[in-house]
Amino acid sequence: MRSVMICLIISDMHNMKAQNLPTSTYGLPFINSISLYQKSLLNHPEKQMIPLSRIPEIILDLRYATKNNFMGKNMYPENTKETYLRRPVFMALDSVAMDFARKGICLIIYDAYRPYFVTEAFWDSIKDEHYAANPAKGSGHNRGISVDLGLADIDTHRPLPMPTTFDNFTDTAHQDFSGIDATRILNRKLLKQVMEKYGFIPLSTEWWHFSWNDAADFEILDLNFQQLSTLK
Repeated sequence: MRSVMICLIISDMHNMKAQNLPTSTYGLPFINSISLYQKSLLNHPEKQMIPLSRIPEIILDLRYATKNNFMGKNMYPENTKETYLRRPVFMALDSVAMDFARKGICLIIYDAYRPYFVTEAFWDSIKDEHYAANPAKGSGHNRGISVDLGLADIDTHRPLPMPTTFDNFTDTAHQDFSGIDATRILNRKLLKQVMEKYGFIPLSTEWWHFSWNDAADFEILDLNFQQLSTLK
């Protein structure tokens, strides 16, 4: 049954491309209008983008809506208070949040959906696939299937100690780095274990970054946050 569903999704994606999807300067087709996005959902409502604020107890600390990120400037509008993931990814993250809540922990979300044009800007700055997605391929963030997150005490909202701050591009941020104290190693391990339990895949160079499988099932999106906010 799953193979049939995947075939249908791939067929729909080819149909979308046949309808003259816009193409980036890197040759990658993407969806940049609400009408194209809604067409992509006609036979696959599971591809709907869901706001993460619907998850109880979650903390939205969207770093790219601030200057507190590796670029040192706002990459999203400063008033951005919401982010999104595709429905199956959202539901898995909701399960992660419930699991952590039973442990007295809540999730801090640093980033989730990222418009494609922001990925192009990151690449112009870094051009290193260890730390930035190549816009010729697009990223899980552009597809609404990746999330950057940390952990906090559910009562105080005080962040738990992790190996590094968010957006740290040193070896210390790697999943297997051992030259840190035991508490940080245990918190990193706990985050990884629970995320993997619900189907997320970790990135080896960033303790905070996790993606959903089946990236090819989801189109690249270049919808801004104002556009997404108009959706029900």
